[in-house]
Amino acid sequence: MAMTVTRIDRGSTATTTIYSEGGDLTFERTFDAPRALVWRAFTDPELVPRWWGKHGTTTKVVEMDVRPGGRWRYVSSAPDREDVAFFGEYLEVDPPKRIRWTFMFEVDGADPMGGPETHSFEEIDGRTRVISVGHMGSAEVIDGALATGMVEGALETWDRLEALLAEL
Repeated sequence: MAMTVTRIDRGSTATTTIYSEGGDLTFERTFDAPRALVWRAFTDPELVPRWWGKHGTTTKVVEMDVRPGGRWRYVSSAPDREDVAFFGEYLEVDPPKRIRWTFMFEVDGADPMGGPETHSFEEIDGRTRVISVGHMGSAEVIDGALATGMVEGALETWDRLEALLAEL
C-alpha cells in the first residue's frame, strides 16, 4: 500500500517558501546574487555572523572547518534569551553546488534537536536559488522544532542574508 505524504505550508512569504513533507522541512529562496557569492556567504566564517540569526541577535562562529568530516559551531546571543548553540559536522561539501551537514541546536538546556540538512545552490540567470532541506525524521519532530520559533528565525535570517548579498 502506497503512503501518502502531505505537503504542509509552514509560513511562506513572498520571497521564501517553507513547507514540510513527511519528515523533511524545506526552505527555498532565490537571492539576487551569483552562486559564488551566496556560496561564500555560507562558507566564510567572517561573513556568517553578519547574516546568521534573527534581527537583534549576534552570532559567534566558534568553529567552522568546511570540509567533509569538519565540525562547525555557532552561538547565537540575544538580550531577551539564553544563548542558543547550533552545531554539527560537514558530511558533503561540493563547491559551489551543495553542502550537506548535520544541523543540531540546543535551546535552554533541552536535548539537542535536528538532523541532516542539505543546502543546494542553483544558479538561474545570475541569481541563486537556495533549497535547504532538513531531514528531521517525522512530522512530530518538525512540529517540536517549529515550536521554538524556527520559521520566524529562518525568515529573518534569510532577509539578513539578502541584505548582506546586496551590500557585497
